[in-house]
Amino acid sequence: MRQRMLCCSVGAALAVITLAAGGTAAAVPPPPPNPSDAELQASRTAASQKTTQVGELANRLAELDGQRLAKQAEAELAMELANKAQIDLQTAQDEAAAARRVAEQAATEATAAARAIEDARRRVDEFASGSYQQGSTIGSMSAFFGARGPDELLARAHFLNAIGESQLNALDGMERARATQANKDSAARKALQEADAKQAAAEQAKRDADAAYAQARRVSEELAGQVSRIDAEKATVEQQLSDAQARVGGLQEQRQRYLDWQAAKKREEEAAAAAAAAAAAAAGARPPVAAGGGVATVIARALSQQGVTYAWGGGNASGPTRGVHDGGIADAFGDYNKVGFDCSGLMIYAFAGAGIRLPHYSGYQYTAGRQVPLAQKRPGDMLFWATGGLIHHVALYIGNGMMVEAPYSGSRVRIAPVRYAGILPFATRLL
Repeated sequence: MRQRMLCCSVGAALAVITLAAGGTAAAVPPPPPNPSDAELQASRTAASQKTTQVGELANRLAELDGQRLAKQAEAELAMELANKAQIDLQTAQDEAAAARRVAEQAATEATAAARAIEDARRRVDEFASGSYQQGSTIGSMSAFFGARGPDELLARAHFLNAIGESQLNALDGMERARATQANKDSAARKALQEADAKQAAAEQAKRDADAAYAQARRVSEELAGQVSRIDAEKATVEQQLSDAQARVGGLQEQRQRYLDWQAAKKREEEAAAAAAAAAAAAAGARPPVAAGGGVATVIARALSQQGVTYAWGGGNASGPTRGVHDGGIADAFGDYNKVGFDCSGLMIYAFAGAGIRLPHYSGYQYTAGRQVPLAQKRPGDMLFWATGGLIHHVALYIGNGMMVEAPYSGSRVRIAPVRYAGILPFATRLL
């Protein structure tokens, strides 16, 4: 009978706790997505890298655009030089053509003058040959040369006088004209050579200017193509940067929503804990241990240890034990001098009431039974938390969003709302 009353009192206490917590359990919805710090940092790094890449592309674009403008200026200068060369070439060609015409005219006139002199000399020589019969043929001014004596010289002088002073003067004038034409012909030929040289130089300058223009234009077009490609790449990276920044903003917004949810959940849990504590106090605070197995026995044994000191390494199937040295935080709290439970020690004690033996390590306890999705948890299941994939805490779920746990050094066994930060997605079920 006493055992039945104890079971009832445990059941009543659990019912009171459940009802007390039930008023606020549904107030806060399930947790929203909570991006990890690694995801947030990765998104910020990606955005930073894209920002750097955009800056580098902008600098490269400005550099190439400057080169393109310089080459465009070179092309424009080369075009102007090509235009100048074309004009100079046309001028040189015109000058060469004019010089050629003058040279051809001078050559024609010089040839005609020489021919006229030869004709005139032939006529004089013929006249002299027919008019002077002394056994010698004398022509022109050469009649004074070769005379064999004064008489013959005098005779020749009379002969020349007979020819006429005007004819001799005319002959001399023709000789001078021929010499003048020959000089003109020589000057015209020299001018033609100079004009041809100027034309050749102008033609070379035109070829050089055309080649310089073509080269500058080709380089300018190549640079324009590079500018176009880098501009397109820059636009792509800018879009990627915008996407990365949006991702950062989205993750930060998700994190803020999660923090807001966490704050609301904490307020709810604090209210539920206060209500649960009040209900437990009304039901007699620490319920006695119930006999027999089952979930109710496991929960009752765990609840019976509320307020017991946390001691790292403490607890076994019989109850609280002295803690052990951990060389760290627990030692700082003097756990090795305290009698109590740590998180896995409390589970050992609770499940011993149902005849289940558990190892004193939360990681092994996680694999001690059947794992069920967290959303399907029910009273009597063990809940686990991990950091970096390593399990570091276990608690006993007692229903309606509440659990009993030995939380950490410096605390005591307590009833608390389930914390979802860092919780594993599976609960372990032994019963």
